[in-house]
Amino acid sequence: MTTELIHVGFGNVLAVNRVIAIAPPNSAPTKRMAQEGKSTGMLIDLTNGRRTKAVLVMDSGHIVLAAIAPETIAGRLTATREG
Repeated sequence: MTTELIHVGFGNVLAVNRVIAIAPPNSAPTKRMAQEGKSTGMLIDLTNGRRTKAVLVMDSGHIVLAAIAPETIAGRLTATREG
């Protein structure tokens, strides 16, 4: 089984098959989830200091912050799976 990677901005990549959900960061539950991830050491910040536009939930329980829109990431996931 090969690991497919997806570019999530600024030279950062994620394993496609490990992503469970992609959400915008502006809802209270998403903000709370990111805060809990930070306090437990399960938060991975891939924004490179930019504004967070997407929060990804991984199957390992990690919460990943990305600086590109959820729609962009979803489009790249779809393109990766089709091509």
